[in-house]
Amino acid sequence: MIPILKIEKVCKRFGGIVVADAIDLEIHAGEILGLIGPNGAGKSSLFNLISGIYPIDSGEITLMGQSLHGLSMVKRAQSGISRTWQHMRLFPSMTVLNNLVVASRYYEAENLRALFFQSGKVKSLQAEKENDAMEILVRMGLASLSNSPIADLTFGQQKLIGLARALMNDGPCLLLDEPMAGVEGQSYETIKDIVRQEANRGRAICVVEHNISFVKDLCNSAVFMFNGKLLERGSVDDLLASKTLEALYFGGQKTIPVS
Repeated sequence: MIPILKIEKVCKRFGGIVVADAIDLEIHAGEILGLIGPNGAGKSSLFNLISGIYPIDSGEITLMGQSLHGLSMVKRAQSGISRTWQHMRLFPSMTVLNNLVVASRYYEAENLRALFFQSGKVKSLQAEKENDAMEILVRMGLASLSNSPIADLTFGQQKLIGLARALMNDGPCLLLDEPMAGVEGQSYETIKDIVRQEANRGRAICVVEHNISFVKDLCNSAVFMFNGKLLERGSVDDLLASKTLEALYFGGQKTIPVS
């Protein structure tokens, strides 16, 4: 079976700092993979390499067997790579609904030629995107906030909207960068439910998260990253029992961080 996302011998350095050291990784359809490790391990940098923010120095990244080499961040998103951000990058003055619509995999209103010469088609497609956005908001229990500006939402609600924006890209690969940071209560449970649903729909999902309890509850397997290297992969229980992880991540003490 061809993996949704395949990373082969990917390397990246910034001067003397190595953020990716010959990384090999595969993620398959329906899989939720946890990517764990201390701050500075290179986890978010790996996401930036996959999504095209950073060019790789060497190696190969493929999506469903197709190379992403030379593709811009926009083209990679259109190819089907979607992600969330530690800092949510929402538009605070725009409504919740419009924040979702502009995050669509293909947003026709950005095409000025189509906007001027095919305005009827663009309006029809815009209505479809708004319907898609409302369906996602209904799933998250936030439909009543569709016309509210982002600035009026709580932090937990904004985290949900960050995930909702990522879901507006219906591609096969979903990268979640610390989705649970600062989240608790109902928002926490909703995010877990939505991620499980997306995996059941066939997406390949990779989650960077410091909340080990969340990773253990949600992920099929996990990878431990340290200093740009992927050191170990296995079940979360296997990694928690690892002497390597205990020494490098927990400082030799078996304590489980909750955020």
